[in-house]
Amino acid sequence: MTDFVEAIEQGHALQVVMMRIGTETFALGAGMVREIIDPIPTTRVAGARPHLGHVVNVRGNVVPLADIRERFGMPLAAATPDTRFVVIELDLDGDPTLVALVADKVFEVTAVALETRQPAPKIGTSWRPEYIRSIVKSGDDFVIIPDMQAILN
Repeated sequence: MTDFVEAIEQGHALQVVMMRIGTETFALGAGMVREIIDPIPTTRVAGARPHLGHVVNVRGNVVPLADIRERFGMPLAAATPDTRFVVIELDLDGDPTLVALVADKVFEVTAVALETRQPAPKIGTSWRPEYIRSIVKSGDDFVIIPDMQAILN
């Protein structure tokens, strides 16, 4: 997440990986994305929180699989041929941690202009503002830059 904070402080564009979950487009800082993989078998974790209910084996590492739809009030959805797991690394409680995110579709790596960023509206959307770092414009669309630490904690 450091690349995001540094880019904001310097007022630059941020390189992001764009992905769709449900009907929303999300942008993750490219520096946090380790790899994008086709869906692989998952193992259910008894007693886990709904958005972190499975783990996957990524190159010999047990990695939590996060489906963040629940955090944004979206219904669960079946996998499609476009579904991918986006493996990210983020700092959780001082430890670098790998997490795989379920994405309905992954798009290109692109730059978003941070001068277009705005806070999430507090009313009028189904988005949970505490899970959104900001919203930016990409073309004619609004793109959510999620706060992954808040979503996963």
